[in-house]
Amino acid sequence: MIRRAVLVLLASLLLVACAGQAAQAAGYRYWSFWERDGDRWVYATQGPSTTRPSDGDVQGFRFAVSEDSSDAVRPRGRADFASICAKTPARDGSKRVALLLDFGTPADAPEGETPPSARRACARVSPDATTAQALAAVAKPLRYDTNALLCAISGYPEQGCGEPVAKKRNPTAEQADRPDDGPSLGLVAGIAVVVLLGGAALWQVRRRG
Repeated sequence: MIRRAVLVLLASLLLVACAGQAAQAAGYRYWSFWERDGDRWVYATQGPSTTRPSDGDVQGFRFAVSEDSSDAVRPRGRADFASICAKTPARDGSKRVALLLDFGTPADAPEGETPPSARRACARVSPDATTAQALAAVAKPLRYDTNALLCAISGYPEQGCGEPVAKKRNPTAEQADRPDDGPSLGLVAGIAVVVLLGGAALWQVRRRG
């Protein structure tokens, strides 16, 4: 009975010690869709294929690795309708939608690909056009998967679509100076505790036996 309790204890402690290895949650590499609300970006509540922007709206897309909408990275760069659509005058029977396309950083790029520079474009489309149609007017080729998920803008990335990847953390200055060629200090300490407690428990079993 005591031996069984010891084994359960060891298994539990190993799980705790190794939890640090799983702390780096998996994210997904994809294009997130944003709408401009005053001077800030707000994550869109609908997809680009169903959103119908009004004349003068500003919308953005950002390619990055994120866990979910609450963790998604916002588009970077100046995003105001006046500057993006300055050379696209109003015209009857159409609307103008300002788009900011942020292709992300090399750290978030698929292996072997380099993100293009960010782009700003003013799409002139019909009054009932969706964001997807506005995007198609200025940023072809677009690529979608079978579930209508936006996979590529202007051909980037060439492959993949919302695939899970290990989310990369931004190290602090102190962490950046440390070599990353072995287990963390916390993991080593946890394993050491497991070994010590396990040895003590086994010693107690043998002593009582």
